Amino acid sequence: MIARGISHTRELLRRQEITAVEHTEAVLRAIRERDTLDAFVAVAGDEALRAAEYADARIREFGADAWRNMPLLGVTVSVKDLLQTHDLPTTRGSLLPNDRRAEDAPAVARLRAAGAVVVGKTTTSEYGWCAATVSRAAPPTRNPYDPRLTAGGSSGGAAAAVAAGLCDGSLGTDGSGSIRIPAAFCGVVGYKPSYGRVPYFPNGADRLAHQGPITRTVADAALLGQVIEGPHLNDPDSGLGSLDAPRATQRLRIGWIEYEGTGDEIRHVTDRARAALTAQGHVVEDVEVRCTNIYPALVDIYAASEAAGQRPEDDEWADRGRLEVVRHGHTLSGADVIRAEEVRQGLRSTLRTVMDRYDILAMATVPIEPFAAEDIGPSWAADPRDLLWLAWAPASYPFNMTGQPALSLPAGLTRSGLPAGLQLVGPVGADDLVISLAGSLESELGVPAPPVSSPATAPTV
Repeated sequence: MIARGISHTRELLRRQEITAVEHTEAVLRAIRERDTLDAFVAVAGDEALRAAEYADARIREFGADAWRNMPLLGVTVSVKDLLQTHDLPTTRGSLLPNDRRAEDAPAVARLRAAGAVVVGKTTTSEYGWCAATVSRAAPPTRNPYDPRLTAGGSSGGAAAAVAAGLCDGSLGTDGSGSIRIPAAFCGVVGYKPSYGRVPYFPNGADRLAHQGPITRTVADAALLGQVIEGPHLNDPDSGLGSLDAPRATQRLRIGWIEYEGTGDEIRHVTDRARAALTAQGHVVEDVEVRCTNIYPALVDIYAASEAAGQRPEDDEWADRGRLEVVRHGHTLSGADVIRAEEVRQGLRSTLRTVMDRYDILAMATVPIEPFAAEDIGPSWAADPRDLLWLAWAPASYPFNMTGQPALSLPAGLTRSGLPAGLQLVGPVGADDLVISLAGSLESELGVPAPPVSSPATAPTV
Protein backbone atom coordinates (compact mmCIF):
# COMPACT_ATOMS: atom_id res chain seq x y z
CA MET A 1 0.00 0.00 0.00
CA ILE A 2 0.94 3.66 -0.31
CA ALA A 3 0.06 6.74 1.72
CA ARG A 4 -3.18 7.70 -0.01
CA GLY A 5 -4.36 10.39 2.35
CA ILE A 6 -5.72 11.11 5.80
CA SER A 7 -9.18 9.59 5.38
CA HIS A 8 -7.80 6.48 3.70
CA THR A 9 -5.24 5.84 6.44
CA ARG A 10 -7.76 6.46 9.21
CA GLU A 11 -10.08 3.87 7.69
CA LEU A 12 -7.30 1.27 7.42
CA LEU A 13 -6.36 1.91 11.04
CA ARG A 14 -9.98 1.73 12.13
CA ARG A 15 -10.43 -1.64 10.37
CA GLN A 16 -7.13 -2.79 11.92
CA GLU A 17 -5.73 -3.66 8.50
CA ILE A 18 -2.54 -1.82 9.50
CA THR A 19 -1.08 -0.46 12.72
CA ALA A 20 0.16 3.08 13.13
CA VAL A 21 3.68 1.78 13.76
CA GLU A 22 3.65 -0.29 10.56
CA HIS A 23 2.40 2.68 8.57
CA THR A 24 4.90 5.08 10.11
CA GLU A 25 7.85 2.72 9.66
CA ALA A 26 6.96 2.24 6.02
CA VAL A 27 6.56 5.96 5.39
CA LEU A 28 9.86 6.82 7.10
CA ARG A 29 11.63 4.11 5.12
CA ALA A 30 10.06 5.35 1.90
CA ILE A 31 11.18 8.93 2.50
CA ARG A 32 14.73 7.91 3.30
CA GLU A 33 15.10 5.49 0.41
CA ARG A 34 12.85 6.75 -2.35
CA ASP A 35 12.48 10.53 -2.13
CA THR A 36 13.72 11.15 -5.66
CA LEU A 37 11.84 14.45 -5.82
CA ASP A 38 13.84 16.04 -2.96
CA ALA A 39 10.64 16.77 -1.10
CA PHE A 40 12.17 16.33 2.37
CA VAL A 41 15.11 18.02 4.09
CA ALA A 42 14.82 16.22 7.45
CA VAL A 43 13.25 12.92 8.44
CA ALA A 44 11.94 12.06 11.90
CA GLY A 45 12.93 8.90 13.74
CA ASP A 46 12.26 7.82 17.29
CA GLU A 47 9.88 10.70 18.01
CA ALA A 48 7.61 9.68 15.12
CA LEU A 49 7.66 6.02 16.16
CA ARG A 50 6.81 6.97 19.76
CA ALA A 51 3.80 8.93 18.47
CA ALA A 52 2.77 5.91 16.39
CA GLU A 53 3.12 3.57 19.37
CA TYR A 54 0.92 5.90 21.41
CA ALA A 55 -1.67 5.88 18.59
CA ASP A 56 -1.75 2.09 18.53
CA ALA A 57 -2.19 1.95 22.31
CA ARG A 58 -5.17 4.32 22.13
CA ILE A 59 -6.72 2.38 19.27
CA ARG A 60 -6.39 -0.88 21.21
CA GLU A 61 -7.99 0.72 24.26
CA PHE A 62 -10.77 2.77 22.71
CA GLY A 63 -11.41 1.23 19.30
CA ALA A 64 -13.36 3.49 16.93
CA ASP A 65 -13.76 6.06 19.74
CA ALA A 66 -10.01 6.67 19.67
CA TRP A 67 -10.47 9.31 16.96
CA ARG A 68 -13.22 11.22 18.74
CA ASN A 69 -10.88 13.71 20.40
CA MET A 70 -7.79 12.96 18.31
CA PRO A 71 -8.99 13.10 14.69
CA LEU A 72 -5.52 12.65 13.18
CA LEU A 73 -4.53 9.69 15.37
CA GLY A 74 -1.92 7.57 13.57
CA VAL A 75 -1.96 9.70 10.43
CA THR A 76 1.43 10.71 8.97
CA VAL A 77 1.99 14.40 8.25
CA SER A 78 4.94 16.51 7.17
CA VAL A 79 5.73 20.09 8.13
CA LYS A 80 7.25 22.75 5.90
CA ASP A 81 10.74 23.78 6.99
CA LEU A 82 9.62 27.35 7.72
CA LEU A 83 7.73 26.18 10.80
CA GLN A 84 9.37 25.44 14.13
CA THR A 85 9.49 21.87 15.44
CA HIS A 86 10.96 20.78 18.74
CA ASP A 87 12.39 17.51 17.43
CA LEU A 88 13.70 18.50 13.99
CA PRO A 89 15.93 21.39 12.86
CA THR A 90 14.28 24.44 11.30
CA THR A 91 16.65 25.81 8.66
CA ARG A 92 14.04 27.77 6.67
CA GLY A 93 15.76 26.70 3.48
CA SER A 94 18.76 28.85 4.26
CA LEU A 95 22.52 28.53 4.77
CA LEU A 96 22.26 31.17 7.46
CA PRO A 97 23.34 29.71 10.83
CA ASN A 98 19.81 29.13 12.15
CA ASP A 99 19.76 25.32 12.35
CA ARG A 100 17.97 25.00 15.64
CA ARG A 101 15.25 23.17 17.49
CA ALA A 102 12.62 25.25 19.20
CA GLU A 103 9.18 24.99 20.69
CA ASP A 104 6.63 23.69 18.18
CA ALA A 105 4.80 26.34 16.19
CA PRO A 106 1.16 26.54 17.37
CA ALA A 107 -0.23 24.70 14.34
CA VAL A 108 2.40 21.95 14.68
CA ALA A 109 1.54 21.53 18.36
CA ARG A 110 -2.13 21.19 17.41
CA LEU A 111 -1.31 18.50 14.85
CA ARG A 112 0.52 16.49 17.49
CA ALA A 113 -2.24 17.01 20.04
CA ALA A 114 -4.70 15.59 17.47
CA GLY A 115 -2.58 12.43 17.24
CA ALA A 116 -0.71 13.15 14.00
CA VAL A 117 2.66 11.52 13.48
CA VAL A 118 5.10 14.14 12.18
CA VAL A 119 7.45 12.28 9.84
CA GLY A 120 9.68 15.08 8.56
CA LYS A 121 10.31 18.61 7.35
CA THR A 122 9.69 19.48 3.70
CA THR A 123 11.81 21.57 1.38
CA THR A 124 11.26 25.30 0.87
CA SER A 125 12.95 28.18 -0.86
CA GLU A 126 14.96 30.40 1.50
CA TYR A 127 12.48 31.89 3.97
CA GLY A 128 9.79 30.99 1.42
CA TRP A 129 10.72 33.96 -0.75
CA CYS A 130 9.72 32.60 -4.17
CA ALA A 131 7.10 30.35 -5.74
CA ALA A 132 9.59 27.68 -6.79
CA THR A 133 11.34 25.39 -4.32
CA VAL A 134 14.96 26.27 -5.09
CA SER A 135 17.67 27.34 -2.66
CA ARG A 136 21.37 27.07 -1.92
CA ALA A 137 20.57 24.82 1.03
CA ALA A 138 18.95 21.89 -0.83
CA PRO A 139 18.38 20.51 -4.32
CA PRO A 140 15.29 21.81 -6.12
CA THR A 141 12.07 19.96 -5.45
CA ARG A 142 10.79 18.25 -8.58
CA ASN A 143 7.34 17.64 -9.97
CA PRO A 144 5.87 14.14 -9.50
CA TYR A 145 4.34 14.28 -12.99
CA ASP A 146 7.63 15.23 -14.67
CA PRO A 147 10.82 15.44 -12.57
CA ARG A 148 12.38 17.85 -15.07
CA LEU A 149 9.86 20.46 -13.96
CA THR A 150 9.26 22.42 -10.77
CA ALA A 151 6.87 21.36 -8.05
CA GLY A 152 6.14 25.05 -7.49
CA GLY A 153 6.77 26.75 -4.20
CA SER A 154 7.54 27.71 -1.73
CA SER A 155 5.65 24.74 -0.22
CA GLY A 156 6.85 22.62 -3.13
CA GLY A 157 8.29 19.94 -0.86
CA ALA A 158 4.96 19.61 0.92
CA ALA A 159 2.96 19.30 -2.30
CA ALA A 160 5.40 16.84 -3.88
CA ALA A 161 5.44 14.70 -0.73
CA VAL A 162 1.65 14.43 -0.64
CA ALA A 163 1.37 13.81 -4.39
CA ALA A 164 4.04 11.11 -4.27
CA GLY A 165 2.41 9.28 -1.38
CA LEU A 166 5.23 10.00 1.07
CA CYS A 167 2.85 11.19 3.79
CA ASP A 168 -0.89 11.46 4.30
CA GLY A 169 -0.98 15.25 4.46
CA SER A 170 1.25 18.25 4.96
CA LEU A 171 1.30 21.63 6.63
CA GLY A 172 2.46 24.48 4.40
CA THR A 173 2.67 28.24 4.46
CA ASP A 174 1.38 30.76 1.95
CA GLY A 175 2.69 34.32 1.80
CA SER A 176 1.78 35.01 -1.81
CA GLY A 177 0.58 31.69 -3.22
CA SER A 178 3.01 29.22 -1.67
CA ILE A 179 0.36 26.61 -0.83
CA ARG A 180 -1.88 26.97 -3.87
CA ILE A 181 0.76 27.22 -6.62
CA PRO A 182 2.54 23.94 -5.77
CA ALA A 183 -0.80 22.24 -5.15
CA ALA A 184 -1.88 23.20 -8.68
CA PHE A 185 1.44 22.11 -10.20
CA CYS A 186 1.43 18.76 -8.34
CA GLY A 187 -2.25 17.86 -8.74
CA VAL A 188 -3.28 18.00 -5.08
CA VAL A 189 -5.50 20.19 -2.87
CA GLY A 190 -4.02 23.34 -1.32
CA TYR A 191 -6.11 25.40 1.12
CA LYS A 192 -5.14 28.87 2.35
CA PRO A 193 -7.51 29.75 5.19
CA SER A 194 -8.70 33.29 5.87
CA TYR A 195 -5.93 35.40 7.37
CA GLY A 196 -5.84 34.89 11.12
CA ARG A 197 -7.92 31.72 11.13
CA VAL A 198 -4.78 29.70 11.85
CA PRO A 199 -2.24 31.20 14.29
CA TYR A 200 1.18 31.93 12.82
CA PHE A 201 4.07 32.45 15.22
CA PRO A 202 6.70 33.62 14.72
CA ASN A 203 5.58 35.55 11.65
CA GLY A 204 6.72 38.53 9.58
CA ALA A 205 5.39 42.06 9.85
CA ASP A 206 3.88 42.18 6.35
CA ARG A 207 0.65 40.34 7.32
CA LEU A 208 0.73 38.33 4.12
CA ALA A 209 1.50 34.83 5.40
CA HIS A 210 -1.03 32.12 6.17
CA GLN A 211 -0.66 28.48 7.21
CA GLY A 212 -2.77 25.71 5.78
CA PRO A 213 -3.06 22.11 4.57
CA ILE A 214 -1.87 20.39 1.42
CA THR A 215 -3.72 17.09 1.00
CA ARG A 216 -5.01 14.61 -1.54
CA THR A 217 -8.71 15.41 -1.03
CA VAL A 218 -10.88 18.34 -0.01
CA ALA A 219 -12.24 16.40 2.97
CA ASP A 220 -8.69 15.85 4.22
CA ALA A 221 -7.91 19.55 3.83
CA ALA A 222 -11.04 20.47 5.77
CA LEU A 223 -10.17 18.09 8.61
CA LEU A 224 -6.56 19.22 8.89
CA GLY A 225 -7.71 22.84 8.72
CA GLN A 226 -10.17 22.32 11.57
CA VAL A 227 -7.42 20.86 13.75
CA ILE A 228 -5.03 23.80 13.37
CA GLU A 229 -7.45 26.76 13.42
CA GLY A 230 -8.43 28.93 16.36
CA PRO A 231 -6.97 31.80 18.42
CA HIS A 232 -3.57 31.60 20.09
CA LEU A 233 -2.04 33.98 22.62
CA ASN A 234 1.22 34.32 20.67
CA ASP A 235 -0.53 35.60 17.54
CA PRO A 236 -2.62 38.73 18.15
CA ASP A 237 -4.14 38.40 14.66
CA SER A 238 -5.38 34.86 15.26
CA GLY A 239 -9.15 34.55 15.33
CA LEU A 240 -9.63 37.32 12.77
CA GLY A 241 -10.52 34.81 10.06
CA SER A 242 -13.30 33.11 12.00
CA LEU A 243 -15.98 35.73 11.46
CA ASP A 244 -19.57 34.79 10.67
CA ALA A 245 -19.91 34.20 6.94
CA PRO A 246 -22.56 32.96 4.51
CA ARG A 247 -23.19 29.23 4.34
CA ALA A 248 -23.43 27.11 1.22
CA THR A 249 -26.66 27.24 -0.75
CA GLN A 250 -27.79 25.14 -3.68
CA ARG A 251 -27.34 27.95 -6.20
CA LEU A 252 -24.33 30.23 -5.85
CA ARG A 253 -23.38 33.38 -7.72
CA ILE A 254 -19.86 32.80 -9.02
CA GLY A 255 -17.64 35.44 -10.56
CA TRP A 256 -15.21 33.97 -13.10
CA ILE A 257 -11.88 35.79 -13.51
CA GLU A 258 -9.77 35.15 -16.63
CA TYR A 259 -6.30 36.56 -16.06
CA GLU A 260 -4.31 37.91 -18.97
CA GLY A 261 -1.67 35.45 -20.11
CA THR A 262 -3.63 32.30 -19.28
CA GLY A 263 -2.29 29.59 -21.56
CA ASP A 264 -4.49 27.62 -23.94
CA GLU A 265 -3.63 24.36 -22.16
CA ILE A 266 -4.72 25.75 -18.79
CA ARG A 267 -7.88 27.28 -20.26
CA HIS A 268 -8.72 23.94 -21.86
CA VAL A 269 -8.79 22.37 -18.38
CA THR A 270 -10.49 25.18 -16.47
CA ASP A 271 -13.23 25.57 -19.09
CA ARG A 272 -14.29 22.07 -18.11
CA ALA A 273 -14.41 23.13 -14.47
CA ARG A 274 -16.50 26.15 -15.38
CA ALA A 275 -18.93 23.90 -17.24
CA ALA A 276 -19.16 21.68 -14.15
CA LEU A 277 -20.10 24.69 -12.01
CA THR A 278 -22.83 25.63 -14.45
CA ALA A 279 -24.08 22.05 -14.59
CA GLN A 280 -24.47 22.11 -10.82
CA GLY A 281 -26.91 24.98 -11.21
CA HIS A 282 -24.66 27.85 -10.17
CA VAL A 283 -24.73 31.18 -11.98
CA VAL A 284 -21.27 31.83 -13.45
CA GLU A 285 -20.48 35.27 -14.85
CA ASP A 286 -17.29 36.86 -16.14
CA VAL A 287 -15.91 39.54 -13.83
CA GLU A 288 -12.90 41.82 -14.02
CA VAL A 289 -11.19 43.13 -10.89
CA ARG A 290 -9.80 46.61 -11.51
CA CYS A 291 -7.05 47.71 -9.16
CA THR A 292 -3.77 49.10 -10.45
CA ASN A 293 -0.24 48.54 -9.14
CA ILE A 294 -1.10 45.41 -7.14
CA TYR A 295 2.12 43.58 -7.95
CA PRO A 296 4.47 46.55 -7.32
CA ALA A 297 2.70 47.10 -4.00
CA LEU A 298 3.19 43.45 -3.06
CA VAL A 299 6.89 43.71 -3.93
CA ASP A 300 7.35 46.79 -1.74
CA ILE A 301 5.42 45.41 1.24
CA TYR A 302 7.25 42.10 1.16
CA ALA A 303 10.69 43.57 0.42
CA ALA A 304 10.41 46.07 3.29
CA SER A 305 9.59 43.25 5.70
CA GLU A 306 12.48 41.09 4.46
CA ALA A 307 14.95 43.98 4.64
CA ALA A 308 13.92 44.71 8.22
CA GLY A 309 14.63 41.12 9.21
CA GLN A 310 18.08 40.63 7.66
CA ARG A 311 21.39 41.91 9.01
CA PRO A 312 24.02 43.15 6.52
CA GLU A 313 26.50 40.54 7.73
CA ASP A 314 24.08 37.82 6.64
CA ASP A 315 24.13 38.85 2.97
CA GLU A 316 26.94 36.46 2.04
CA TRP A 317 24.82 33.49 3.14
CA ALA A 318 21.62 34.56 1.42
CA ASP A 319 20.12 33.17 -1.75
CA ARG A 320 20.89 35.54 -4.61
CA GLY A 321 17.25 36.01 -5.56
CA ARG A 322 16.11 36.78 -2.04
CA LEU A 323 19.09 39.12 -1.60
CA GLU A 324 17.84 41.18 -4.55
CA VAL A 325 14.51 41.49 -2.73
CA VAL A 326 16.26 42.56 0.49
CA ARG A 327 18.33 45.14 -1.36
CA HIS A 328 15.19 46.56 -2.93
CA GLY A 329 13.66 46.78 0.52
CA HIS A 330 16.57 48.90 1.72
CA THR A 331 15.87 51.43 -1.05
CA LEU A 332 12.30 52.04 0.12
CA SER A 333 11.25 54.99 2.23
CA GLY A 334 8.51 54.94 4.82
CA ALA A 335 6.33 56.84 2.36
CA ASP A 336 6.89 54.12 -0.26
CA VAL A 337 5.65 51.46 2.12
CA ILE A 338 2.62 53.53 3.11
CA ARG A 339 1.72 54.02 -0.55
CA ALA A 340 1.95 50.26 -1.07
CA GLU A 341 -0.33 49.72 1.93
CA GLU A 342 -2.80 52.17 0.40
CA VAL A 343 -2.88 50.00 -2.72
CA ARG A 344 -3.58 47.00 -0.50
CA GLN A 345 -6.47 48.85 1.13
CA GLY A 346 -7.79 49.81 -2.29
CA LEU A 347 -7.70 46.17 -3.38
CA ARG A 348 -9.56 45.11 -0.24
CA SER A 349 -12.23 47.71 -0.90
CA THR A 350 -12.56 46.66 -4.54
CA LEU A 351 -12.90 42.99 -3.69
CA ARG A 352 -15.39 43.67 -0.91
CA THR A 353 -17.55 45.38 -3.53
CA VAL A 354 -17.12 42.42 -5.88
CA MET A 355 -18.00 39.97 -3.12
CA ASP A 356 -21.20 41.90 -2.43
CA ARG A 357 -22.30 40.63 -5.85
CA TYR A 358 -20.77 37.15 -5.84
CA ASP A 359 -20.60 34.36 -3.28
CA ILE A 360 -17.42 32.88 -4.74
CA LEU A 361 -14.74 33.87 -7.23
CA ALA A 362 -13.27 31.17 -9.51
CA MET A 363 -10.25 31.15 -11.80
CA ALA A 364 -7.23 29.11 -12.87
CA THR A 365 -4.90 28.85 -9.87
CA VAL A 366 -1.85 29.37 -12.09
CA PRO A 367 -2.15 30.54 -15.71
CA ILE A 368 0.87 28.55 -16.92
CA GLU A 369 2.21 25.01 -16.81
CA PRO A 370 5.23 24.16 -14.61
CA PHE A 371 8.63 25.42 -15.77
CA ALA A 372 12.12 23.98 -15.28
CA ALA A 373 12.87 22.69 -11.78
CA GLU A 374 15.99 24.82 -11.37
CA ASP A 375 14.32 28.15 -12.22
CA ILE A 376 12.42 30.63 -10.05
CA GLY A 377 9.89 31.32 -12.79
CA PRO A 378 9.25 31.10 -16.53
CA SER A 379 11.99 32.47 -18.78
CA TRP A 380 10.62 36.01 -18.85
CA ALA A 381 10.63 36.20 -15.03
CA ALA A 382 13.71 34.15 -14.20
CA ASP A 383 16.22 36.98 -13.59
CA PRO A 384 16.07 37.89 -9.87
CA ARG A 385 17.20 41.45 -10.61
CA ASP A 386 13.89 42.13 -12.38
CA LEU A 387 11.90 41.42 -9.17
CA LEU A 388 9.31 39.48 -11.20
CA TRP A 389 9.58 36.37 -9.05
CA LEU A 390 5.79 36.11 -8.68
CA ALA A 391 4.46 38.25 -11.53
CA TRP A 392 3.62 35.06 -13.45
CA ALA A 393 1.02 34.01 -10.84
CA PRO A 394 -1.46 36.92 -10.77
CA ALA A 395 -4.26 34.83 -9.23
CA SER A 396 -2.34 34.06 -6.05
CA TYR A 397 -0.91 37.11 -4.26
CA PRO A 398 -3.99 39.40 -4.38
CA PHE A 399 -5.78 37.12 -1.93
CA ASN A 400 -2.89 37.24 0.52
CA MET A 401 -3.14 41.02 0.42
CA THR A 402 -6.87 40.82 1.19
CA GLY A 403 -6.73 37.86 3.59
CA GLN A 404 -9.51 35.95 1.81
CA PRO A 405 -9.79 32.15 1.95
CA ALA A 406 -8.64 30.43 -1.24
CA LEU A 407 -8.42 26.79 -2.24
CA SER A 408 -6.76 25.19 -5.24
CA LEU A 409 -8.50 22.09 -6.49
CA PRO A 410 -7.14 19.71 -9.16
CA ALA A 411 -9.15 20.54 -12.28
CA GLY A 412 -7.62 18.04 -14.69
CA LEU A 413 -4.58 17.39 -16.83
CA THR A 414 -3.39 19.40 -19.79
CA ARG A 415 -2.86 17.65 -23.11
CA SER A 416 0.81 17.26 -22.15
CA GLY A 417 -0.22 15.37 -19.00
CA LEU A 418 0.48 18.08 -16.42
CA PRO A 419 -1.95 19.12 -13.66
CA ALA A 420 -3.89 22.37 -13.68
CA GLY A 421 -5.70 23.82 -10.69
CA LEU A 422 -8.99 25.63 -10.20
CA GLN A 423 -8.93 28.28 -7.47
CA LEU A 424 -12.02 29.11 -5.45
CA VAL A 425 -12.01 32.30 -3.34
CA GLY A 426 -14.59 33.46 -0.81
CA PRO A 427 -15.18 36.46 1.43
CA VAL A 428 -13.05 36.69 4.57
CA GLY A 429 -14.37 34.11 7.01
CA ALA A 430 -16.30 32.12 4.39
CA ASP A 431 -13.89 29.18 4.50
CA ASP A 432 -16.67 26.63 4.94
CA LEU A 433 -18.42 27.90 1.83
CA VAL A 434 -15.23 27.55 -0.24
CA ILE A 435 -14.61 24.04 1.09
CA SER A 436 -18.20 22.97 0.49
CA LEU A 437 -18.14 24.05 -3.15
CA ALA A 438 -14.71 22.48 -3.68
CA GLY A 439 -15.95 19.19 -2.24
CA SER A 440 -18.93 19.10 -4.57
CA LEU A 441 -16.73 19.85 -7.58
CA GLU A 442 -14.13 17.25 -6.65
CA SER A 443 -16.42 14.35 -7.47
CA GLU A 444 -17.84 16.10 -10.54
CA LEU A 445 -14.42 16.64 -12.11
CA GLY A 446 -13.19 13.14 -11.39
CA VAL A 447 -9.54 14.16 -11.64
CA PRO A 448 -7.12 11.21 -11.62
CA ALA A 449 -5.01 10.86 -8.50
CA PRO A 450 -1.32 11.84 -8.74
CA PRO A 451 0.95 9.21 -10.30
CA VAL A 452 1.98 7.59 -7.03
CA SER A 453 2.34 4.16 -8.60
CA SER A 454 5.47 5.22 -10.47
CA PRO A 455 8.59 3.79 -8.77
CA ALA A 456 10.43 7.01 -9.56
CA THR A 457 7.98 9.13 -7.64
CA ALA A 458 6.12 7.06 -5.09
CA PRO A 459 7.40 4.08 -3.18
CA THR A 460 5.33 1.17 -1.97
CA VAL A 461 4.80 1.43 1.75
